[in-house]
Amino acid sequence: MTSRVVIVGGGPGGYEAAIVASKAGAEVTLVERQGLGGNAVLTDVVPSKTIIATAEWLTIAGRAPELGITSPDDAAERLRERVDMAAINERIRSLVLKQSHDISLRLERNNIRVASGTGRLVSPTRVATETEEFEADAVLLALGASPRTLPGSEPDGSRILTWTQLYDLTTLPEHLIVVGSGVTGAEFAGAYNLLGSQVTLVSSGDRVLANEDPEASALITETFARRGMRVVGSARAERVVNTGDGVAVFLVDGRVIEGSHCLMAVGSTPNTADLGLAEAGVELDARGYITVDKVSRTSARGVYAAGDCTGVFLLASVAATQGRIAMAHALGDAVMPIDLRTVSSNVFTAPEIATVGASESELKERGIFYQVSRLDLARNPRAKMLGIDEGFVKIFGHTVTGQVLGAVLVGSRASEHIYPLSLAVAQHLTVDDVANSFTVYPSLSGTIAEAARRLHNMTDADRAR
Repeated sequence: MTSRVVIVGGGPGGYEAAIVASKAGAEVTLVERQGLGGNAVLTDVVPSKTIIATAEWLTIAGRAPELGITSPDDAAERLRERVDMAAINERIRSLVLKQSHDISLRLERNNIRVASGTGRLVSPTRVATETEEFEADAVLLALGASPRTLPGSEPDGSRILTWTQLYDLTTLPEHLIVVGSGVTGAEFAGAYNLLGSQVTLVSSGDRVLANEDPEASALITETFARRGMRVVGSARAERVVNTGDGVAVFLVDGRVIEGSHCLMAVGSTPNTADLGLAEAGVELDARGYITVDKVSRTSARGVYAAGDCTGVFLLASVAATQGRIAMAHALGDAVMPIDLRTVSSNVFTAPEIATVGASESELKERGIFYQVSRLDLARNPRAKMLGIDEGFVKIFGHTVTGQVLGAVLVGSRASEHIYPLSLAVAQHLTVDDVANSFTVYPSLSGTIAEAARRLHNMTDADRAR
């Protein structure tokens, strides 16, 4: 008998799971209320990284004189004067629609039915929308998350904005105040600073990106300051007020920061309320996230969950992996439980920060013997040719087995260069395995191999804790 699978949510966790289920022979229905692609495509990853990529071109223009290209010293500044925010956001909307359409075609080719509406869990085997009900042998909840808001600082879509509302702007903010210095806050602050906005970043800690490698975080903090961004550290916003022609951000310590717009980047909340989850036996934690195990099972038999609604690494790649694992498990295929120690992630600032495996603080906390190899990218011949003078490669190797335990890359396109180290961590490769693999000369990846070579023949005397 053909298994019936109902998936609620069309983001990466949902549509990837749908394709796996269909290829396994299941009859699949995917319920989506907003549009295929979820937050990752519609309001988060695709649009935000597009505007960040646009802004990054200005850093390239700024290096033109160094590379021997005749141009005014203020070439980048002159380009900023020509930034057309309406055109940038129009391009973003076009890319979003194209990506969503491409996902739709993939689902169609795999004979997956897409039903419009808000899916509600009636029971572990039944999902209802406003107009239909579906019986299921297995249900996957890929509900996503929404921007977190603070009382007294509610977004109005005009001056006080969430990251989903920035793409409606038709003019570049004169002075953007970003509340929150985590990944989202730092990425947007950096992008709008490069585009030409005056930017003030309100950080609850003394440095931005406090959860990243301390050296990487310090480099980004220093870079932001050098580019004219004001970082207000060890500060918390109490409330934000739309003053009519601008905003006023009131800090807990009594200070007031005034600007033209405010972006609230204070985290997200799962879309799990009022969907019948608790009534159907799906356990939620204290923050409202769905509790899942390593194969994405919830507490309700036959019900799985994937993506941001689970609170497990809010990354599109993790959501997709959770969804694929869930369907493989539900339909009786061989499955490898998700291993969060092998997840690679990236912060799309300029320069980027890419990480994989254990951080140095985790290694110290676990009492693991390791050695660090660190090399500046500025030494790399390809980096010299490209005018790249900041960033580094850092690899953590086990002093006994030589296994690559983790890595940090900071630099242009770090997200592209982390892959060999991600592969090394996932496949338990040693630093010698990485060092002895050929790299192209000249290439930025050559620094990865060189850093690995420096960890050859680690001895007890080299151990660090």
